[in-house]
Amino acid sequence: MKVCFLNQQNKFKVTNEIKALIKKCTLAALKYMEFRTDVEISVVLTDNDEIRTLNNMHRSIDRATDVLSFPMFEYDENGEIIEDYAEFNEMGDILLGDIVISLERADEQAKEYGHSFEREVGFLTVHSMLHLLGYDHMTPEDEEEMFGYQTEILNEIGLVR
Repeated sequence: MKVCFLNQQNKFKVTNEIKALIKKCTLAALKYMEFRTDVEISVVLTDNDEIRTLNNMHRSIDRATDVLSFPMFEYDENGEIIEDYAEFNEMGDILLGDIVISLERADEQAKEYGHSFEREVGFLTVHSMLHLLGYDHMTPEDEEEMFGYQTEILNEIGLVR
């Protein structure tokens, strides 16, 4: 598994510990969902202004959000990757997609929910990974399924509330 980082903000120091946490969360999600681990994921760390711009551009929602997910391919009705849409890097790893996290919003939400910044970044990473793996929360049933997976993955790696 390869995780590529791009830091586009200057409000929070992006430490090796934060990068290791994000990698740990991405791998935990892949393993829990029994998905292949020969993947490449791009993670952009940004602030509220930039994620607001991206949210408006890609979702026509003119407000800051905490995380955005951009999957690189589509799934069939059985949850399998439609290979025609898959792209691979030079090592043969599948390009899973892009995760964009507002560290500014993560900090705000950590304070709001009364847990650590690290727990919030981990939560947002796992949440986004599930989106990259084809899960969504548009219906109550889908939300229950996805949020159940999130909780189980976070508990497995010790990121509890």
